[in-house]
Amino acid sequence: MTAKASQQTASPDGAGQNGEAPRSEDLYRMMRLIRRFEERALDLVKSGEIISGIHSCVGQEGVAAGTGAALRRDDIMLANHRAHGQMLAKGSEPGRLLAELAGRTNGVARGRGGSFHPSDFTVGVFGSSGSVGHGAPLATGAAWALARAGSDRVAVSVFGDGAVNQGALLESFNLAALWRVPVVFICENNLYATTLPVGAAVAGSITGRAEAFGIPAESVDGMDPEPVYAAVARAVARARAGQGPTFLEFRTYRFHGHHTFEITTRLHYRDPAEVAAWQARDPLALQAGRVAQARRDEIDAGVEATMDSAVRFALAGQKPDPADAREYLYASGLRTRPGVAARPAGKAVAR
Repeated sequence: MTAKASQQTASPDGAGQNGEAPRSEDLYRMMRLIRRFEERALDLVKSGEIISGIHSCVGQEGVAAGTGAALRRDDIMLANHRAHGQMLAKGSEPGRLLAELAGRTNGVARGRGGSFHPSDFTVGVFGSSGSVGHGAPLATGAAWALARAGSDRVAVSVFGDGAVNQGALLESFNLAALWRVPVVFICENNLYATTLPVGAAVAGSITGRAEAFGIPAESVDGMDPEPVYAAVARAVARARAGQGPTFLEFRTYRFHGHHTFEITTRLHYRDPAEVAAWQARDPLALQAGRVAQARRDEIDAGVEATMDSAVRFALAGQKPDPADAREYLYASGLRTRPGVAARPAGKAVAR
């Protein structure tokens, strides 16, 4: 990033909204927030307040921060099971997101999504899929609907390397390319699908999957938020201009296990030297080096205060009443597309 760019002020809704690059300190603030959010969430898992465990994204903050900085608040995102960082970067409130992980009714999805499946419609996150790759067709459909409505909004699908052989993802590539829909496919390649190394699972290249459908694809260093931002900003601009989908592979690494169950199971599938080598490229430390120490101290103090408040808010929330288990199962107030007749209320559907 140039010195001039680093002094520009990012929009609260993401720098992609006005074409300005985010300031270095804004990227650092978001990455610090994500790191401390995940660390505090890990503490709550260990204390039993988050009973489901979590998939931590510590180490992958650069991808989330760079992506969020290139998106507008009204853009649509379909995330995956390791999406806390992506949701924070998209604008989710830390307290409400943490409450969701803890299964509280003051969470972003009223405690119904938990860590694996949260949605936050207030910031355009339409869902997170624990079934790998299956957010892609939803994002493609959402992008198609946005284009038909004449909107310049885009849809983004975030998934891991374990999704790149899923049929649903490949079918999404086909339709997105055929229809030239404004969707950006983002693969967070952290080298492992649970414990399976990407080299043992993927024939050919990851970017080659999208290129086979005529979709422009790029592989980018995901440990540095600035090239992440630049790549996503280019893809988003292309989508807004009606030029169709883009596929981005971000090479990154998770510093912790696939899931917190590894705290007790202690699986051995990664060489400690490999983990150490990636930790030496910590994206948070990299971005910290671009911000003056005094300013970092201010940001760190602010983030810590935010997280203290978030933990208090989350744990003060009520747990869902089992009697309300069937609430929110069905949508209401849906509007049909022009030319589609709505079924009269109470009329049975022919079987």
